[in-house]
Amino acid sequence: MKTPILSLLVEAGSPAIPLTAVAAERFEAWSAAQPERVRAWLSSTGFKPDAGSVAVVPDDAGRIALVVLGLGRGDDPWVTGGLAKSLPKGTYALSETVGGAPADFATWAALAWALGGYAFARYKSEPVSERAKLVWPDGCNRAYVVIAAEAAGLTRDLVNTPAADMLPDHLEKAGRDLATAHDASFTVTSGDELLRANYPMIHAVCRASSSAPRLLDIKWGRASAPKVTLVGKGVCFDTGGLDLKPASAMALMKKDMGGAATVLGLAHMIMSAKLPVRLRVLIPAVENAVSGNSFRPGDVLATRKGTTVEIGNTDAEGRLVLGDALTEAAGEKPALLIDFATLTGAARTALGPELPALFTDDDEFAAALAQASRATFDPLWRLPLWKPYRKMIDSKIADMNNAGDSPFAGAITAALFLKEFVTPKDGAAPLWVHIDTYAWNPGDRPGRPVGGEALGQRAMFAAIASRFGG
Repeated sequence: MKTPILSLLVEAGSPAIPLTAVAAERFEAWSAAQPERVRAWLSSTGFKPDAGSVAVVPDDAGRIALVVLGLGRGDDPWVTGGLAKSLPKGTYALSETVGGAPADFATWAALAWALGGYAFARYKSEPVSERAKLVWPDGCNRAYVVIAAEAAGLTRDLVNTPAADMLPDHLEKAGRDLATAHDASFTVTSGDELLRANYPMIHAVCRASSSAPRLLDIKWGRASAPKVTLVGKGVCFDTGGLDLKPASAMALMKKDMGGAATVLGLAHMIMSAKLPVRLRVLIPAVENAVSGNSFRPGDVLATRKGTTVEIGNTDAEGRLVLGDALTEAAGEKPALLIDFATLTGAARTALGPELPALFTDDDEFAAALAQASRATFDPLWRLPLWKPYRKMIDSKIADMNNAGDSPFAGAITAALFLKEFVTPKDGAAPLWVHIDTYAWNPGDRPGRPVGGEALGQRAMFAAIASRFGG
């Protein structure tokens, strides 16, 4: 699997412009040792070595002689994240790092450079302007950078694609292509087959769409290896159903399959790294459309688990399709079950767009994920599965309600709804982690341009690799 952003990292060969990274605490001493021409230029341009600040220093002929990159306190891994777009086109090489820098700085410098050079140009009539390139830094973990960039590029491309070209059949193709690339098995249950196979909620949510619902199923790895199952919410577009969203809330609903996109990227990392696990990926791919046969508020749906759900709001459809998929996943009793979903606005209200909400009852794995998130600069924030709030989704006529009538704790009650489907009727629940993600950057940041984003992907990969010996 290739992604264009990896072309921004090149082998050493033709002459490259030197790039020196300098921490604030060492800048004065470093600057004093430079030629007068360099010192004068930095002084006259008012350069300060803040994290991510850049000075392009010319030679006597007006060509670029040197680029100085500020590291600030030395704790920002994204300092190179804007350089592919902001520097003049050409090839640059990290020639010197002065003072403190993040651990594995060479690796993060390369990854941030590549991720920051991403552009979604599928619908542009003019080619994207050429980006600046970086010579692979010495000491860089190339294998990791490649799979992390490929995974993020895949996720971003899927999320950024408009729904007309990313309906359930298109998402099926993306899953099939990934499985083929890794010699994994791929099966799909589609349309009315879902009813015969007992996935009633997946079918109900999408029955009003012109694109048939489907459940994508990828399996890879030795059958005897520990089972790791990933479930991704694949709502390719969400109108809200009969509880129709206003236009302003529908504008970004192409990203409602961001959980599925993140899971496909994570699966690519796991399979590329050949982690010693038995991987399964389940993606319910649907569109929540409006038609004469839409499911309605007040309807009671059967579930794969055998329980019933009253529909309090048709716009709380993601948890329905995940419920059936999680029931199937939990029935195999995996060693680890993870779902990613763009599930609630409540999580964004609480944590904003940059912090996915993490839910799990397993304190040990939560701590491992927290450590992984710090090590990979990929933040997650734990929220509680607060059992007393379970009553908020009680129903008078069914086993539970998909939305409830309380305005409080929406992210928690959604997670508690999912938890109902993680415990098989004949046994204990597996170790389960739920990630409520935004899957989108609302503004440009170094390494993280506006648009679809693979939030939590690197952190989860690191935690899985650590747990299962990758």
